[in-house]
This record gives sequence, structure tokens and C-alpha cells, in this order.
Amino acid sequence: MMVGYARVSTEEQNLELQTQALRAKGCSRIYEDHGISGLSFSRPGLDAAIESLKPGGVLVVWRLDRLGRSLSHLTQLLDELGERQVGFYSITESMDTTSAGGRLIFHVMGALAEFERSLISERTRAGLAAARAVGKKLGRRPKLSQIQCEEAVALLEQGWSIPKIATQLEVHPRTLERTLRVCLKRNSETCNTAEICLCVQSELPEVPVDTDAR
Repeated sequence: MMVGYARVSTEEQNLELQTQALRAKGCSRIYEDHGISGLSFSRPGLDAAIESLKPGGVLVVWRLDRLGRSLSHLTQLLDELGERQVGFYSITESMDTTSAGGRLIFHVMGALAEFERSLISERTRAGLAAARAVGKKLGRRPKLSQIQCEEAVALLEQGWSIPKIATQLEVHPRTLERTLRVCLKRNSETCNTAEICLCVQSELPEVPVDTDAR
């Protein structure tokens, strides 16, 4: 049994060209996905098409990119079909995994997909190493700038509460407290007063933030 699968990435696009080609190829049933990108992992139509196929059946698409947008994703899907003993045929590329030539092409695609993954991984590692070499900081962007940290320490030493300073700097109180602890740890010799204030406030119950009064 030959089962067709058609997909368009936007609701405005028309599936008629694909479905006509699939019917002409002899598909007894056609499953569709509307408004779904090839990069999406959730494709109900494709899932239903694969589930409907019994061993010896063939999944047919109009063009390879209807099945997947990346080589890695495509080979992963073809592997799944192979495990189910289901063949695959792409009309535009004349790729047929039920033939010896088609299976050879599939294995070449698998090797290229692995090569693609290796290149991406290598480029990522090289980029990170280059960034570290020039002193670029990696990871999540800090919530507070150094100037804001210094301002928070000064306000804390003046007796401001953590919730009030957090409101002033437009950050969450817990974020401010974590950042202050890091700042005070780095400058323990010069921020003793602020450190004591922070420790004392940490022992107190949380109170509503008063944005009007100092």
C-alpha cells in the first residue's frame, strides 16, 4: 500500500499540487499537515501517515523537503521507516528506498548528515574557544550591571531594604540578593557594612515592597 503525505508551512498555501502528484503516483490515502513548518517536531498528519503503514508499505511525498528541512531530521525519519519495514519514495527526486539504488542514496545521506553534525559541533567548539581567547564572557547575561551593583551596595549601606532597592533597579528581590552576595564576596574587605545589612535582612520575613517611601 502506498500512503501519501503533503505539507504546507502556512495556512494560505495550497496542497493541490502535492495531492495531485500523490494521487497520480497511486497513493490510496493522503495525510496532510497545514500551517506547520518542516522544522516542527509536532506533525499530526505525518505521525498518522506513518502509523497507518504496515510492513511492506511505502510512504510517498511530493518532494524531500515536505518530510524534513534538515538532512539530520530527514535521515532520522527514514531510519524510523526502515525499522518499521516501510519504504519511502520522493516523486521530485525519484528517491526510492525499496530499490538498491535508493538504499544506496539513503546511506550516503546518512553519512552526509553525520558529517553535517560533526561540522556544526566543531564550529561551535572553535567559536567558544576563540571567544574565550579574547576574554569574551560566555553564558547568561548578568541581570545587573557593575554600576547597578555598586549602587545597590551603597543603598544597602544607607539602610535601604532589599525589596525597595529591587524596585528602584527594576529587578526581582531574589535576583538582587543573589547578585549582592556575589558582589560582596568579591569585595569582602571593602563591603563589610553592606554584608552585615544583607545578612540581617535575610533573617527577616519578607514584607510588601513600598515604592513610595524611602
